[in-house]
Amino acid sequence: MNTADSPKADAAGASGFAPWWYAPAGAEAAPHRLDPDTARAGAETDDAVSPRLWRLLMGARLLVALALLAMLATAWWNGNAPGWMVGLCGALVAVSALAIAWPGLGRRRGGPGAARWLLTVWADLGTFALLQAYAPGNVNFTPLFVWPVLLAAVAGPRLLALGSAAAGTLALLSIAWARSPGSADTQAWLQAAVTGSGLFIVALLANHLSTRLAREQSAARRSRQLATLHNRVNQLIATGLDEGIVVLDERGAVWYANPAAARMLGADTAHPLRHTPAWPLLAGWARGSLRAQALARPPAADGGAGTEQDLVLPLPDGSQRRVRARLRIAQVADLPAAAVLFLADVHELEQRVHTEKLAAMGRVSAAVAHEIRNPLAAIAQASALLAEDDATPAQRHLIGLIEQNVRRLGRTVDDILEVARPPSPDEPRAAPALPLDEAVDAVLADWLRQHPQEGPRLLRHAAGADARIAFDPEHLRRVLVNLLDNADRHAPPTPGAIRVETKGGTDHASITVWSEGPELPPHVRAHLFEPFTTSRSRSSGLGLYLSRELCQRYHASLSYERRARDGREGHAFCVRMARRF
Repeated sequence: MNTADSPKADAAGASGFAPWWYAPAGAEAAPHRLDPDTARAGAETDDAVSPRLWRLLMGARLLVALALLAMLATAWWNGNAPGWMVGLCGALVAVSALAIAWPGLGRRRGGPGAARWLLTVWADLGTFALLQAYAPGNVNFTPLFVWPVLLAAVAGPRLLALGSAAAGTLALLSIAWARSPGSADTQAWLQAAVTGSGLFIVALLANHLSTRLAREQSAARRSRQLATLHNRVNQLIATGLDEGIVVLDERGAVWYANPAAARMLGADTAHPLRHTPAWPLLAGWARGSLRAQALARPPAADGGAGTEQDLVLPLPDGSQRRVRARLRIAQVADLPAAAVLFLADVHELEQRVHTEKLAAMGRVSAAVAHEIRNPLAAIAQASALLAEDDATPAQRHLIGLIEQNVRRLGRTVDDILEVARPPSPDEPRAAPALPLDEAVDAVLADWLRQHPQEGPRLLRHAAGADARIAFDPEHLRRVLVNLLDNADRHAPPTPGAIRVETKGGTDHASITVWSEGPELPPHVRAHLFEPFTTSRSRSSGLGLYLSRELCQRYHASLSYERRARDGREGHAFCVRMARRF
């Protein structure tokens, strides 16, 4: 319950619970801070009390009403009290029972004139004032005035608490005046004044204490919510990491392990983390590192430099995995130390380094290719000038060798520069719609003029007559030429050893270049589309890589699989792309 003057559920905006990495935009952007205007607006409108506190208060009120009913019923039975007082107490019991049976009454909002205060505070004040005014004999009901004031101070706003104290005081003064009209009954007036002062004191103290308690409860509740939020954020971060994370206590017991760590250690539903073959070795190393760091020096708050070592861990399937383990210690005050174990797959690290080397090699190769292009053009021009003169057959043979190697170097330079050139996002939209079969037939005819085949070694299967594709003609030619060159290089000189197939489906079209040949070794197949990977000394190793890059520019895919044709096993490179309608 909050008020404008003294909010009980303070926003806890001053809490510095969020860590520094959680609010990179500055303290004013931290999610745990509330805007002052928002907190003030919430304080003015949120008058609800907790259901548990409301039930306790209404239960105590019901006990008071039942005690009054029993006392006045006994007095009425003995002829010492009028019957209407018994009925009034019975009505108070009914209203108190209604307040307990109506749980939504405690959650309703409103000011001092709200329905929940009319049925509780003001009803009690009116009942006790009537009982005090018409009290039989020497019965004094003045102490009962403390109850509605206390209820208003604990469960209501400060204005209601002060208003109920003022109303009780006025009621007592009015009763004192009514009992001694025209005379100065100093004792009655003094008792009413002292009781009224006590009511104000009770209202102020109880409201202040309840306000402070509500503020602390609100801060604790918000801290728990923030802790839950931070825990979920940490879980999301740890779950999304490729690096394995295992949190241990100082004895080596596991607190938390992210999915990457479970995957590295081979843990699953059948093999929990602690029951994997790798865990005893890893846990033993972690405990030894913890003891060594604890003996060396007290751990810093940030874990210090930590301990790092490459380990070979056994997996449930009998294989092994090289893991780079790094241990960091976290400790706060007098709490037991916790250790964070970071795991990285050494093979993935090596692959990442290899990829970075390839990228650097590509940049260097592009720079070298630019430098080679001009001297290569000069060599080609000089060779052409030499071919115009009358030369001997031996000289013409040498000139032919020069021109052949110049063309080969020119193709290598073009491939390297094509790989280094970043793709344009507008290329797929600007590509023309090519008839699939006609485009493939044109490239195939040009390639056969330069690479004539003996007999029916190359077969053509066209099944995409009505299909059109979005592809640049020159880029399509380069992709098919690379695939045909590979097939021509590795296929045996037998009929049907190379086949070019086109197919038009409902939404997609495909081009397949199949060539007969033995199965590729696993290490060759794993790096088939990587740049600078080749088994021939006179090849740049960029053909398949460049072909896949060109396909991706047009939202097409280039894949490899092992297929059989007419009972003959071979290699199938398939270009699959969307149809253009």
